[in-house]
Amino acid sequence: MSTAVATRRVGTGGRDYGYSNARVRGMRSRLFKQAFLEDLMKSEDLAAVIQALMQTEYRPDLEARLLHGHTAAQVDLALKDNMVRTFRKVMSLSNDEAQNLLTTLLGRWDLFNIKTIIRGKHMNLSSDEIVESMVAAGQLESVDLEELSKQPTVKAVVDTLATWGMPFAVPLRAAMPEYTESGNLAVLELAVDKYYFDWASKRLRGRNQNKALSRRFLGTQVDTINLLTCIRLLNADLGEEDPLRFFIPGGLKVDEALFADLANKSDVDEVYERLKRTPYGRPVEQVAVKYVESGSVSVFERALEDYMMRQAFAVGRGEPLGVGIIVSYLWMKSNEVTNLRIIVKGVSVGMPESRMREELIIV
Repeated sequence: MSTAVATRRVGTGGRDYGYSNARVRGMRSRLFKQAFLEDLMKSEDLAAVIQALMQTEYRPDLEARLLHGHTAAQVDLALKDNMVRTFRKVMSLSNDEAQNLLTTLLGRWDLFNIKTIIRGKHMNLSSDEIVESMVAAGQLESVDLEELSKQPTVKAVVDTLATWGMPFAVPLRAAMPEYTESGNLAVLELAVDKYYFDWASKRLRGRNQNKALSRRFLGTQVDTINLLTCIRLLNADLGEEDPLRFFIPGGLKVDEALFADLANKSDVDEVYERLKRTPYGRPVEQVAVKYVESGSVSVFERALEDYMMRQAFAVGRGEPLGVGIIVSYLWMKSNEVTNLRIIVKGVSVGMPESRMREELIIV
């Protein structure tokens, strides 16, 4: 057996991928099929949704949360609890190499949560409103996120992260003077985005096939962020500011030259023309009309998120004794929970099935 194959199949902890992948395949087989989600959307009320979910592996999490009330908010918390518990279980099944790769990729949840907290404090939201949006699927646990959400200001959040020795505090503290002067939240978000993707890219260096797969997956995430930034810049007045300031290195297809070109386009049709020969052309084309009608960047966020999810699912079809199956499952599980949260909220407020269906990502 070659060194490359040996590294791919067995982590330094000695547990091979065959064991973890067999367990993960079993877990993947229990993910909901589209038919179940369709039936759930037809539920008469929230009680019917709860009844259906109580017959599934979500039951223990629901039982714990519903003690505090049979509300959509409590069901939402139960769904997030299940996702976090599942992620922790998968990590416990994985060898040392897989844990390192997964910790790197799942750092996106710490990034998401920190940005959510900072955004919440910037908008003077309550702690409860901020916590509602977060998922403790990274290194920061629920108790940490709750503590951060209770801080009185953006600066207090950053100072707390620094006290805890969190690496994310470094770029945030460096950007705080500019944020304080300008009040521009994008300054902080860009700083922490750049930090995370640079950190993750360095951790994924190497010729190992599992690292290469993880690196490609990370690069797709960078591409989608850069594309969304370019679309936002279509309606932005930057004045003398260089749009390349907003570029995040590390993408697969969107390099600095392409980003600069896209950032200077005047409308979405020009963006599509430039992207149509890349993998992102089709997702952009599919929602271009909706964007023109609504003027909302969220339609592109949804389309690129859909593309990202399909890429995640695809990595599970490769090397049977590598990390791809685990990465794919974690994103599939995340997508299932997101879909369920949409349905729970939709049914509880009487949202039409057609509207709920538009919001779901079903692959």
